[in-house]
Parts: sequence; C-alpha cells; structure tokens
Amino acid sequence: MKILIIEDENELADSISEYLSEENYLCEFARTYNQALEKIESFHYDCILLDIMLPDGNGMNILEELKRQDKQDGVIIISAKNALDDKIKGLQIGADDYLTKPFHLSELAARIYSVIRRKQFGNSNTVRQNELEIDLLAKTISVHNQPVILTKKEFDLLLYFVGNKNRVISKSTLAEHLSGDFADMLDNHDFVYAHIKNLKKKLSEAGCESYLKTVYGTGYKWEG
Repeated sequence: MKILIIEDENELADSISEYLSEENYLCEFARTYNQALEKIESFHYDCILLDIMLPDGNGMNILEELKRQDKQDGVIIISAKNALDDKIKGLQIGADDYLTKPFHLSELAARIYSVIRRKQFGNSNTVRQNELEIDLLAKTISVHNQPVILTKKEFDLLLYFVGNKNRVISKSTLAEHLSGDFADMLDNHDFVYAHIKNLKKKLSEAGCESYLKTVYGTGYKWEG
C-alpha cells in the first residue's frame, strides 16, 4: 500500500515514514504545495496524509484539486489547527479523516488502515472470494482454510488486485504501486512480471481458482 506524506516538518515526516514502513507501507514525500500537486497529478495513492498549513500554499486547495480530478485516493488531514471550521470544511471537501497534531503514530496507522479498509474493502477486516480468504489485520491469506505464505510484495499485489477487481491494471501502474518514484528509473518492468508469476504459482498450488487474468498487450485483471 502506497502513502503520500504531504508535510513540511521534515522530522515529523521522517518519523511517520519510518513507523509506516515497519507496517509494510511504501511512503513518498511532498514537502511543499507545488510538490504535492505534481505528485497527485502523476500518481495514485492508497492514502494521502495532508498537512493543510504548507509554506507555499493551502492544503485545502489540494483537496479541491483531488476532487476536481475525481481521484479516489484516501485523505487524512494532519494539522496543528484544531479549529472546528477547518475540520468541517476539510471533511466536506472530501477528506476521509482529520487528525490534530500532536498525535500518536499508532493512532495514525490505525486511521490509515481504517480509511483504506473502508474505501477498498467494504469496511471489512476480512476479504473473502470463494475459497480465498484475506485477513487484512494479520496480513495473511488462506485457500481452502490452509495458510499460503506470501512475500510482502506478493501480498501487496494481491490486495491491490482484489481492491481493484474487474479493472485492467497496466504493468506501469503496478510498477509504480510497488516501487513509487523509482518506477520511472527502471529500464523495464520485468520485476512486476516476476512477482505476479510467483503470486499466481502460489495461489494455484494451494488450489485457488485462476482469478488473476493476463490481458495481453495491456496488463492484468482480477476477476470476481
């Protein structure tokens, strides 16, 4: 799962990233308003942490831009401002949650999980598709009630596919999801193919139906 941290306080941003990385999130940074605009225009994120008080612009305008582009990224406002009007305005524009500084990183992680679960998995801690069961909290999967061991990348891929079921997803989009900014620096996306091949093999060997389909010349689609 990919997180964008829009925060100009470097120490706080680094602390958030360090904590979330331990929770298996891939974190990217935008330290200014203009960097944030570039990021949201170019990439998709599972959740955006948005400081509304940026040195070169108002974070509320970033919310407006997300809405204008009809983007579905989850958004949690993190702000030192505890004004009720700001909370109401942010939530009305399209933020999913509002957290006032200072906060515990464990609470932030819980809120991120809640936003992603609500937006992508119907507010459930467990995702089931016939013989396949995914425990979002434990980050484990089972097929026919038997555990299947996946790497972090394979689990992240599986969640991404299931959260976007019946949509064709290109290799470049998958590369960006797995590697973030570094995807643009890669000569090819063979690593995406390798992860998908391993994921499909493990699911098949466990007796899972072939839900993940290759759309030749385009990408992949999870059918369900």
